[in-house]
Amino acid sequence: MKTQDMNRDWKATAETLSRAVPYLQRFDDAIVVIKLGGHAMSSDEALLEFARDVVLLRLCGVNPVVVHGGGPQINRLLDKLEIKSEFVKGKRVTDAATVEVVEMVLSGTVNKQIVSAIQQQGGKAVGLSGKDANLMICESAEPELGLVGNPVQMDTSLLKLLFEKEIIPVIAPIGAGRNGETYNVNGDTAAGAYAKALKADRLLLLTDVAGVKNAAGEVLTELKAQDIREMTASGVIAGGMIPKTETALDAVEGGVRAAVIVDGRAPNACLLELFTEHGAGSMIRAD
Repeated sequence: MKTQDMNRDWKATAETLSRAVPYLQRFDDAIVVIKLGGHAMSSDEALLEFARDVVLLRLCGVNPVVVHGGGPQINRLLDKLEIKSEFVKGKRVTDAATVEVVEMVLSGTVNKQIVSAIQQQGGKAVGLSGKDANLMICESAEPELGLVGNPVQMDTSLLKLLFEKEIIPVIAPIGAGRNGETYNVNGDTAAGAYAKALKADRLLLLTDVAGVKNAAGEVLTELKAQDIREMTASGVIAGGMIPKTETALDAVEGGVRAAVIVDGRAPNACLLELFTEHGAGSMIRAD
């Protein structure tokens, strides 16, 4: 026989679960695209925690789609292979040798690490890239950058079949050209393209910052598209936050219900954002 006293932590946990019920109902059968990067990929422990959250989302009836990056891993292998990169306006030129390494790392090593982590936590996952089943057809984003792609055509039929089988798609941001080229696509851009094509309920962009901040440095929890445009024009939104907010704007204006820049350093960030009142980042909606 076993006995144990009830305590405040147990009661707090029960209360939290009870309060989550409306959100669980709200997101039943919803499609949520998650861009994974930064802290959540920084260690095996962080990746397993993220994977556990994604498995829980699937068990709660959510259809998660994970789109991941892998910049640091690419840089390490390029250095190891002594492949020198050229840069134009601060952006890496992706030539034939570089894109081969990019695909090897993203579609191979990183993608399968994430798939394995999800399956260690009891879920079922399939690793893909945009080249599979014509998921993402690309054209050159900027010719001077070489094989850097911009998504121009999406086919989500395979993803919808996976949803029916309760399988979690894990997608590397690699795209196919119309003439058989392989394109490297920015991870945020790829996630936004899948979210738009799926008319997702949420696009979650995991970052290593608390969210979008105003001029006083305060994190804003809800913004409209016009707020983002005004803050960018005035310089309040600057630097690395600009491409993330641009991806969010493009998504919500393309039919995604809301995009959220999420603090991926927070434990259980995705669960907090979807299943609690306070969330875990800055939500952006169309005007």
